[in-house]
Amino acid sequence: MKGRMFVVFLLLVSSAAAQLDTGNRIRRVRVRVAFGTGVCDPSADVTLTGPGGTVVDGTANDQCEVDFFNLPEGTYRLNVSGKNFANADSGSIHMTADGPAEFVVQVKRSHDLDRSFGVPTNAFVAASDLGVPSRARKEFDRANELLGKQDFAQAIQKLNKAISIYPAYAVAYNNLGVIYARFEDRVREREALQQAIRINDHFALAYLNLGKMNIASGDFPEAETALNKAATFDPADPVTLVLLSYAEFMDRRFDQAVATSRAAHRMDKSHAFVHRVAARAFEQKREGTNAIEELELFLQEAPNGPGADAARKELETVKAVLPGFSREP
Repeated sequence: MKGRMFVVFLLLVSSAAAQLDTGNRIRRVRVRVAFGTGVCDPSADVTLTGPGGTVVDGTANDQCEVDFFNLPEGTYRLNVSGKNFANADSGSIHMTADGPAEFVVQVKRSHDLDRSFGVPTNAFVAASDLGVPSRARKEFDRANELLGKQDFAQAIQKLNKAISIYPAYAVAYNNLGVIYARFEDRVREREALQQAIRINDHFALAYLNLGKMNIASGDFPEAETALNKAATFDPADPVTLVLLSYAEFMDRRFDQAVATSRAAHRMDKSHAFVHRVAARAFEQKREGTNAIEELELFLQEAPNGPGADAARKELETVKAVLPGFSREP
């Protein structure tokens, strides 16, 4: 089940051919906020900030896209905020009219990632990580700069160099796993994440990434195991519970999926997607009334998202067959 990761990405599109004039300006920058579930959060708000302060704010459309026009070249920062997720910050991005036509920048969820690419600030960090030698830290920071430029091969080299200097660098192993996930290299991804966990067995983010990997490969029981660990060590993260509810549903543990969905929804920064999971679980349990309630809650919270039309059709179907509700697994 690829693409289920609840990580926020930004897609920036610029073109040398799209200049307004011969000056150093960019005609258009398109920002796409891509949620791994494929469900656009209608509350997503994008702020583009340049050297002189905030340039412009934009609210994403139903495709989670925002366009900014006639921008001067320079260094910018993108921030995405919304009521259903923590703020996400792209870090510094240098935009030029004659630069790459298209590039992708991964943005961290601010409540559980550090300034770079994968350091959990509210999860337990092994004491060994607190004493990272400066040389290893420099290689790690350089790797994150390369990630921002989409130079994954060089980023891998820098992370490996950081690890050679400091073999107990759990966060560096975690980031290696994230990069290998982009290449769909499941063997190296698993090895890196498991090594991060061997170094720090309280590393919630590494367990979360391992759970995502297992979901992507269709191993839902193993995903449950990893995500339960992640939830234990970072109980305030709703993303972990959302993924866990999905893994439980796919493992046909419908009661657990409903319970986990409701636990996720009780959190401050939950996601409407959990109502879809709970609805499907109730459908499998032949509890049509409860399924209807969950679908209606989903539509209340995400009435204009990409999944809204499918939810409305599903709601019509469930209502049409009550009483005597049945649905094929």
